Amino acid sequence: MTEHNHAAPLGDLAGEMGAAYAAFDAAVFTGTGEIPRKYRELIALGVAMTTQCDHCLKVHARTAVEFGATDEELAETTYITAALRAGGGIVHGAKALGSIKRSSTA
Repeated sequence: MTEHNHAAPLGDLAGEMGAAYAAFDAAVFTGTGEIPRKYRELIALGVAMTTQCDHCLKVHARTAVEFGATDEELAETTYITAALRAGGGIVHGAKALGSIKRSSTA
């Protein structure tokens, strides 16, 4: 059994909003679609690595394995995530340099 019921008891306190979120979450991870569940979980794991959500890391890693992910796939997901985070830093560095107007005679 997966641990995707993370909205309770917070969701219970929010009534309709909590129920809507739970339905959305269920549709994303268990609803019909072209992306198999293992890959949905690996994508979620990569996002969890960038958001650094401890609960999400544990839930999505366990669920990915439950749906057939290998240790090698978890490792590759880690490096894909690291590459994207590094790329973001490079892009923002380029933007920072581009925002500086320098005199051509300086």
